[in-house]
Amino acid sequence: MQLWRRPLDADKVVIPTGQVFIIDDRCKGCTLCVEYCPKDILEMSSGFNHKGYHYPEVVSGGVCVNCKLCEMLCPEFAIYSLSDKELEK
Repeated sequence: MQLWRRPLDADKVVIPTGQVFIIDDRCKGCTLCVEYCPKDILEMSSGFNHKGYHYPEVVSGGVCVNCKLCEMLCPEFAIYSLSDKELEK
């Protein structure tokens, strides 16, 4: 998004980053996580899980902002996100 002016606190704002993890066998292919991801880092795979559904996968080069919207939307609890700080531990 291009802003017409630079915010006054732009140097103080730190954009969080993270990584998305998907439990393939829990997914039922509802595509809610793919549709509502604000950074479009998810896409449906061509493969099938054990239940016979297409599951989402992370697009290479995508940068997750760790908003955890995918976690909140998933009815099957098949996806979760961890911040980079949590991954370092």
